[in-house]
Amino acid sequence: MSNRKLIRPDLGEQKRGGEPRAVTRRKQSPPEQTNAEEFYYLKQMAARTPMVVVLVDGEELRGWIEWYDKGAIKLNRHVGPNLLIPKHSIRYLFKEEELRRARRRGAGAAPAADGGNGGNGGNGGSGGSGGDAGSSETGATE
Repeated sequence: MSNRKLIRPDLGEQKRGGEPRAVTRRKQSPPEQTNAEEFYYLKQMAARTPMVVVLVDGEELRGWIEWYDKGAIKLNRHVGPNLLIPKHSIRYLFKEEELRRARRRGAGAAPAADGGNGGNGGNGGSGGSGGDAGSSETGATE
């Protein structure tokens, strides 16, 4: 059997500036916060935009957002006491003007956030019409 010599590069040469090695990095996970929510809340707070907050149980609350944090928003109202609402109990929220736009388009029209499907079918938390918007779902069986 013949003696074979194993040829290995000197590790010292690679450290000093040999051929550049491809650095494999792990793909970083997306950031926890994209600041989109912060931007939206700050814009609505500065303008005191009238908002409609729909809760998980279907109840609608109207008012403007005074402040928010990671887990809750404070909703100021003209009628009734101001409310501190935990975010986990909010299904969705939208501008009250979207509700007015839907009324101008005619009974049964959905706000723009609903994709314009006329309010038929489940809204699934995508910003559908409110209970007093005169929706066309009256008499529908589910």
